[in-house]
Amino acid sequence: MIAVPHKAKQYLLAAAKVLVIGLTFGYIFFKLKNNSTLGFSEFTATVFSKGSIAAYSLLFFAFLATANWFFEILKWQTLVSTFEKINFKTALKQSLASLTVSLATPNRIGEYGAKALFFESKKRKKILLLNFFSSAAQMFVTSFFGFFGLLYLLRNFNISYSVATLCYFGIGIILLFAVGYYFKEKELLLKGFSIAKVIQFFKKIPLQIQFKTVLFSTFRYAIFSGMFYGLLLFFGASIAFWKAIPLIFAMYFLVSILPTLFIFDVVIRGGVAVWLFSFAEVVELVVLSTVLAMWLFNFVLPSLLGSFFVLTYQPATR
Repeated sequence: MIAVPHKAKQYLLAAAKVLVIGLTFGYIFFKLKNNSTLGFSEFTATVFSKGSIAAYSLLFFAFLATANWFFEILKWQTLVSTFEKINFKTALKQSLASLTVSLATPNRIGEYGAKALFFESKKRKKILLLNFFSSAAQMFVTSFFGFFGLLYLLRNFNISYSVATLCYFGIGIILLFAVGYYFKEKELLLKGFSIAKVIQFFKKIPLQIQFKTVLFSTFRYAIFSGMFYGLLLFFGASIAFWKAIPLIFAMYFLVSILPTLFIFDVVIRGGVAVWLFSFAEVVELVVLSTVLAMWLFNFVLPSLLGSFFVLTYQPATR
């Protein structure tokens, strides 16, 4: 094996940092510049048209976004504590830096590798699995509330579906579990880790940690669901809370199960949201403005802070 000089490693690391920051900011600029469904100038004009109340409202929404990320960081700190104690500041650094790296990747998959890089090599498989458990807990909460949202949607609105479609969906779920059962003892993405071993790893996570992870995921879900409703009202929607919340639950579930390329993620989220809220006669511009604002508050602004942590990143040497 050819040893890479220390100076060369430093140059490569610096180049990688610049590349990551360039991709992230390029992605953000691209999304804002080439949003075919809602122009950014149109969005800002709508915000400024609210007058002096806009500043106070935006501060409130920024507070909600901060609370959302507070529980995400606390969740990560709690999970890592199963084998290594880290403080909140370190967990914040790892979470926001990994967000910055993952923002321009499909379904934010880059977050897995980014978080692992903060730890020594022998711990990285555990970090990948802990991050997967964190995502699975969030998906569990999203699916739980999303199920009730879909029930509300099917019972209260005229949505055409057939028994055959439901049967095909059920068969697909059964086949998915069958494939998972067949491959449960086989090594898949990680060497030495089969589905059975991953499940065994999850079972070894203390019950208290599992409970806290789901609890923090629930807090996050409640915050960004309430934030979405608040933004709908801010942009002029006239919809009752009891009517909006099931639609928000259904929306988050549907966009969570749809695989998206990074170029189309905001477009698909906006499309699903527009379709769902059309049943409640909410204007398309209001829904698209809400989706864009959620993206700016919960992803773009934290990623800007995370870019600082990317630039100051130093690889684990132990």
